[in-house]
Amino acid sequence: MPSLESTLLQSWHANAEAWIEVIRSGAIESRQQVTDQAILLAIMGRQPERVLDLGCGEGWLLRALADRGIDAAGVDGDARLIEAARAAGSTKVHVARYAALVDAEIDVGRDYDLICANFSLLHQDIIPLLAAMHALLVPGGAMIIQTLHPWAVAAGNYQDGWREESFAAFKGQWQPMPWYFRTLSSWCNALDMAGFLLVSLQEPQHPQSPVPQSLLMIAERR
Repeated sequence: MPSLESTLLQSWHANAEAWIEVIRSGAIESRQQVTDQAILLAIMGRQPERVLDLGCGEGWLLRALADRGIDAAGVDGDARLIEAARAAGSTKVHVARYAALVDAEIDVGRDYDLICANFSLLHQDIIPLLAAMHALLVPGGAMIIQTLHPWAVAAGNYQDGWREESFAAFKGQWQPMPWYFRTLSSWCNALDMAGFLLVSLQEPQHPQSPVPQSLLMIAERR
């Protein structure tokens, strides 16, 4: 029986084309109104010269950073998403599973000022990956993570564990995707164990929404 980690990756393979359409059509309201701008502002606030987008998908953030004069590279585990990023003009993109990054099986470059993960850390054991990213940063470099806000999506079950996203809000055929829910303290502990110091915690929120749209953490390499 396949593990939930492998099922997570397989679901991205199955949903790649639909995901490209959803992102490029602006169908996710929270991204259009809040979270896309939140991650961009957080990155630009650090004034980086070189950025690695971890789990870059079809490359929208790479293009946004390039438009702002930032040297941005990306990595994603799905080949179709990387092909879409390349077709849209991103050249420094790599196909690699996170396990390959942990084991240093692929060279995605080093000496980054900043590494970002925008809704792309969905698996259970993230500490080895965070530690691998720590090694790719310059001294004083930063990791920016934007993710689902655990208090907003806990649904009465506030403890670490696997959940399932059915993509019910979108039309069409989507394969359900497992993803790993973690509490705020679990996020903080993972960053600490990987050698990071949490320096900023933000809760991007739309003025008309009673709950935050995401959790955004900025952590510096110790």
